[in-house]
Order: sequence, then structure tokens, then C-alpha cells
Amino acid sequence: MESIKRVLSIQSHVVSGYVGNKCAVFPLQIMGFEVDAINSVQLSNHTGYKTYYGQILNENNLSELITGLVENELHNYSHLLTGYIRCPMFLKKVAEVYKILKKKNPDLIYVCDPVMGDNKKMYVPKEILDVYKNEIIHLTDILTPNEYELELLTGITITTPNDIYKAMNILYAQGCKTVVVSSSNISSNSVMKCIGRHFSYEEYVELDIPIIDQSFIGTGDFFTALLLIWMNLTNNNLKHSIEKTVATIQAVLKRTIKYTNENGSKDPISSKELKLIQSLSDIQNPEVTIFGTINKVG
Repeated sequence: MESIKRVLSIQSHVVSGYVGNKCAVFPLQIMGFEVDAINSVQLSNHTGYKTYYGQILNENNLSELITGLVENELHNYSHLLTGYIRCPMFLKKVAEVYKILKKKNPDLIYVCDPVMGDNKKMYVPKEILDVYKNEIIHLTDILTPNEYELELLTGITITTPNDIYKAMNILYAQGCKTVVVSSSNISSNSVMKCIGRHFSYEEYVELDIPIIDQSFIGTGDFFTALLLIWMNLTNNNLKHSIEKTVATIQAVLKRTIKYTNENGSKDPISSKELKLIQSLSDIQNPEVTIFGTINKVG
């Protein structure tokens, strides 16, 4: 009997655009995963626009939704995926949700993007950090912080790959099984570095990613969903999973730029919304052109 591939994805939602659940659900579904989505916030559009409106869900809203799933025996998931969460008490409730799902399926895999900020700036309430450190990290199977989030979670200032290794070891000591730093600027102005380690193996996987000199919203959410997909499809081969994930993102970003150039959008923000639908084939069959290297621990 084929094992279930069913994801509960708890993160942000926008009516227009592609961030949070809007850029996680589609790739998961077309790669064969059933996806149930809970929206931690519901906004008209992402916060990079001049205005935005919507709601922030609280812990009671989450509890009600989970209660409905449990009472109807709908809570058998292979994966829990979490991303942007703004309410600290909502995030605390996620830890309870994890335990409920883990009891139902002891093989549950928790993939967590600890979305807190970027470029040395937090964009969630500071109380969120303590919840991640004290109640979430030790539950996670796969954690995907960016460089700044890694600094926040560990207290280590990142300037070299060795700093990243040390920070990863701190998270491992707290119970996290796999850490993938989705983006770090420690290398140079022309490449970003992606570094991952599955702690069952005495090695790090590193990729140098050419920088596309434009900013896009939602790439971190997209990265984590893709990593979940490929870790499942490659039987937890971290090197291949990171390569497939990075290849997909690079292809989608290039397609987004090409689409914008061809259609001459006048809105500099909306033109950078990820062109996921137009990138169906890139998501299903990414062409790997950037290969990772393996460095032994120690």
C-alpha cells in the first residue's frame, strides 16, 4: 500500500499574489501531495504593496479548525508545514497541533520555515522568537531559516561557513534533525550560499547560487515547500533535494523576469509576483545546472 502524502500547511494567505500558502499549495499538489491549508493571516495582498487589509488569526481560530478536523477523523497527515505566523499565541498553539498530529501518525514529518525577518530586520513581534526557541525547534524534522533567522535562533553572528556550522549544531542539540539555510550572503556579491545538513550524516551540502539582481517576495515560502517535496521524492537525499529546489526557484525567477519584460508591466511590485502557473513544467521537471558539494564534518 502506498504511503499517504498529505500535508497540513499553516502559513499566510493573500487574495492576490504568491506568498505563503499561495506559493506552497500549488507545487505540492502538482507533485502529488494532498494539501489542507490553514491561513495564519489573510491579507488582500502582501505587505510590500502601498496598502494591505485583512485579518490575523489567533490561537482560538486555529483551535476551532483543528477540533473540526479531529472530530471528523480528518487529521491523518504525513507532513506538517509551517511558515509565516504573526501571532505568538497562535504559534504556541501550533506546538499543540503538532502533538495531536504526531499522536495520530507517529511518522509525521514537521517542516518549519521560521519566518521572522531578513536583512537584519525582524518583521514579526519579538515574542515570536522565544516561542520558536522554546517550543518549536525541538519538534522539527526540517528547519529552513535564512541567514538572519539562523542568527536570531542561535545568537551566533554569521560571517563565515564555520559560523553556520556552529549554529546548525546548536539547533541539532535542541532536537532539530535537518537544517537547511536557504540563503546566506557570506560568499560574495555575486553568489548566495545555501548550506544544509542532515544530522544522520557527517557532512554538509553546499550550493553557490548566482544572485539575480532583483528582489522577489515569497521565495522562502516556495523554497520550503519544494524542499519538502524533494526530500520525500528522493528518500531524504539532501544534496539532490537542495539541487532540485534551487533549480526550480532559479527557473521560476527567470520566467517571472521574462514574463514581466515581455508584457511591460508598469507596476514594479505586482510585476515581481512569482509566475508559478506559467512555470508548471519547471516545477514538475526542474533541470539541475547548479550542483552541490559535500564537505565532511570536522
